[in-house]
Amino acid sequence: MKRYLIHMEREGRMIPVGEICGEDHRTAVFSYLQAYLQQPDAVPVSLSLPLQEEPFAPERTRNFFEGLLPEGFTRRSVAQWLRLGEEDYLSILHGLGRECLGALRVCEEGERTEASYEKITREQVRALAAEGATRSTELVTRSHLSLTGASGKVGLYYAGQEGNWYLPKGSAPSTHIVKQSHVRLQEIVTNEQLCMRTAGKCGIEVPDSFILRAAEGTGEAEVLFATQRYDRVFGRDPEMIDGLPCPLRLHQEDMAQAMGIPAADEYEPAGEQYLHRMFDILRLYASDPVRDMLRLWDLIVFHYLVGNTDAHVKNYSLLYSADGHALRLAPAYDIVSTAVYESSTREMAFRIGGDLTLDRIDRASFRRAAGEAGLGGRIALQRFDTIAMRFRDALQESAGELEEEGFAGAGRIEERILRNGGITRV
Repeated sequence: MKRYLIHMEREGRMIPVGEICGEDHRTAVFSYLQAYLQQPDAVPVSLSLPLQEEPFAPERTRNFFEGLLPEGFTRRSVAQWLRLGEEDYLSILHGLGRECLGALRVCEEGERTEASYEKITREQVRALAAEGATRSTELVTRSHLSLTGASGKVGLYYAGQEGNWYLPKGSAPSTHIVKQSHVRLQEIVTNEQLCMRTAGKCGIEVPDSFILRAAEGTGEAEVLFATQRYDRVFGRDPEMIDGLPCPLRLHQEDMAQAMGIPAADEYEPAGEQYLHRMFDILRLYASDPVRDMLRLWDLIVFHYLVGNTDAHVKNYSLLYSADGHALRLAPAYDIVSTAVYESSTREMAFRIGGDLTLDRIDRASFRRAAGEAGLGGRIALQRFDTIAMRFRDALQESAGELEEEGFAGAGRIEERILRNGGITRV
């Protein structure tokens, strides 16, 4: 019988909230601890796992907790490092669950976890850039970090004033998510930074991000993409670990977890109406539903304009307040123009107004989508038009900034977006 305790950080304190028990990953069920349910300020770990005394079925348990794990090649590599079967999500989660996305921690009863930061040398950072997902898998496993997504990424601590990077070990929180270039997608790091800057100039809330030069020059083997974690914040009097201030964890979950669907279904199957369901979640649970529904609408519009066909439901998230009682749409992340690559699909991750293919979606599609979202057609299309009008200037300005910073490919990516993105149909 396996038994893992689930802790959730609330305002800097790790609180035991539940447990996962079962003979193996196929039978494991999550249940809340009775002591936690009796607390007057108890909050659920997910909208899909509401507070209740009865254990949740293995499928519902798996859908949420497996959503905390990396995907694809990184997951396979982590499983090999830990000498586990790739399908054994529960054991992999225990191996990586000291520092998950959000505020959860997975451990065995009585397990002691140390927290420390190990300074990373310039040579190690360069190796992370050059060796891609293989190197990031080693760092993920060494530091017990669980980061979702299919690309090679690792959570690191950045001391901005010093300009130094540290590897969090044990339960030490990271401050940034760092991703490598994708070997098959040319200039993907420049692409993502260009899209993120453009989104910000179009009024989309995005976290701070920058391109990290791991060595002299700006070749694809020498750059990484660093994004500040919006689910990590510094309090007034932070705990110190190895002389570094320790950030607090804020809880978050992606829309797939909130809807209770497996990560394998992050792209919309026929008839599932993901757009409608995401807006329903905000309408029912967001602290300021009108504001967040409009923010979600703007983000979906932007993904279309820039030609991001990989904006699946795990790339939209909910962010909770420090006490866990307030919920809002999280800042945007993983914005890339996939349309600039000939090898990428032209099908969006979910239907917009009944249309799935980027080349078929237009303003009329968004008019229909406004009805699905429960938004007024007039205000929804006004916001669509406003973002579309800002888009070209914002893209040009962002490309110019990156070219001045030494990333010459930004101009080429700008041209391809204007030829291949949804903006061509506006």
